[in-house]
Formats: sequence, structure tokens, C-alpha cells
Amino acid sequence: MSKSIRILVACGSGVATSTLAQEEIKTIARENDVDITVSKCTLADVPSQQNFVDVVFTTANYRKPLKKPHLSVFGLISGVNAEKSKSDVAELLKNLAGK
Repeated sequence: MSKSIRILVACGSGVATSTLAQEEIKTIARENDVDITVSKCTLADVPSQQNFVDVVFTTANYRKPLKKPHLSVFGLISGVNAEKSKSDVAELLKNLAGK
């Protein structure tokens, strides 16, 4: 049995694009049979919130060092390279889940 992955999705306001990305990530996880729980925050809150999750997804460039795996999911929002973004998210989630 694979473990449940705790996900943090962050955007500038912690509301708009993170909500869109969250829904896309939920769909990707479901399609790949990965159990997840999702929380959202602002980019400014990422350093403190990363301690409570397994992976961080951001909808904007985030260049500060993190202790957890990080992936930009701007493509899920913009549609630019969306399939690559979906594939990258799926691969990362499956790896974290031990699949």
C-alpha cells in the first residue's frame, strides 16, 4: 500500500491560481491512484509551511531553497507545456508514494 502524500500549493495570494492548480493536481493524483491531501498558502508562507508537507508546488517562480521537493506548476495554469507539467507532477507524486 502506498502512503498518502501531503501537498502544499502556493501562489502569490494563496487563493486564485493555487486553487486552479490544486484541482489539476487532484485530478492527476486520482488518475495515477495516488492518495493526497492538499493545503494552500502564499509564496511568502512557503518556508514555514513546507515543514508540514511532503512536496511543494508553486504557480510562480520560486527560487528560495527548500527542504522539500519543489515543482513549478505554472504550465497547469497557463496551458503552456501543460502536458509536460502534468507528466512531471504525476511522476513526482508516484515517486513520493513509492509507486
